[in-house]
Amino acid sequence: MSESPALADVSMAALSGIAAVERDTGISKDTLRIWERRYGFPAPARDALGERVYPAEQVQRLRLLKRLLDAGHRPGRVVPASAEALDALLQQPAGRSGNTAAAGVPLPALEPFLNLLRAHDVEGLRRLLSQAVLRMGLGSCVLDLIAPLTTQIGEMWMRGELQVFEEHIYSESLQLVLRQSVQAIPRLALSETPRVLLTTLPGEQHGLGLLMVEAMLTLQGCQCLSLGVQTPLEELPRAAAAHRSDIVALSFSGYLSAKAVQQGLDSLRARLAPEVALWAGGRAAALRRRSGVAGVQYMAELSAVAQEVARWRAEHP
Repeated sequence: MSESPALADVSMAALSGIAAVERDTGISKDTLRIWERRYGFPAPARDALGERVYPAEQVQRLRLLKRLLDAGHRPGRVVPASAEALDALLQQPAGRSGNTAAAGVPLPALEPFLNLLRAHDVEGLRRLLSQAVLRMGLGSCVLDLIAPLTTQIGEMWMRGELQVFEEHIYSESLQLVLRQSVQAIPRLALSETPRVLLTTLPGEQHGLGLLMVEAMLTLQGCQCLSLGVQTPLEELPRAAAAHRSDIVALSFSGYLSAKAVQQGLDSLRARLAPEVALWAGGRAAALRRRSGVAGVQYMAELSAVAQEVARWRAEHP
């Protein structure tokens, strides 16, 4: 099979296969094919084997579409929309000004961290993050700096203002600093209960939210065990039993679809022992009204962790 004419002026190294696009954007292969037939977008080229390949600008648009879908917009409205219309929709949430980050934090407060990231100064970024933890305290730093900074960096990556490797630099640096900070909490400060098992469902690759939740739980004296990301569903009941967990806590970044979140929570709730609580945080909380699952405690904000731990302890004296 000859190479598609659409590829004539494009380096094959600059094109992504459909599996890579699925991983990068969180949009399933089936959905990509349906949109292609129904809306004419994406419009992949074909490689020498006849497989779909996608240029970088289409992948970038798909990331923006995923963000809008997570915010509740319908595919029929956003997939065929013009670039100008998408930009207008992206500016609607939160009514923020151009000088304010996603969580209401002034951008100038985040600029030193962003500048170090743009300069690829890994040691400088880690040092500044560590200094912020020492200066503000772990809890305040997570709520007032790290959470909005992480949101801002995620949005910059979605808009193509940061490269994938730069987002990875930030993620690895933050994980190192947070892990060291959590481990530095005196063990004597930990209570016996609740014992919390933390992870994400298969397909949810982002673990920064999970680590931030672990930090907030540990500050409340919880005994935490993190399994990292993408633990198979069938393993979680066994892990919870082995850890003698009182709570299984899951973090969602928006990578999974609303349907996948609902099905995953429903399946896990049915597998866990009735006495084990199931908590879902992050984007899952935003989907609660449309796809809430009975027996799941949703937390939309990190600031709710302390209240929920206190409530659990009151119910389990």
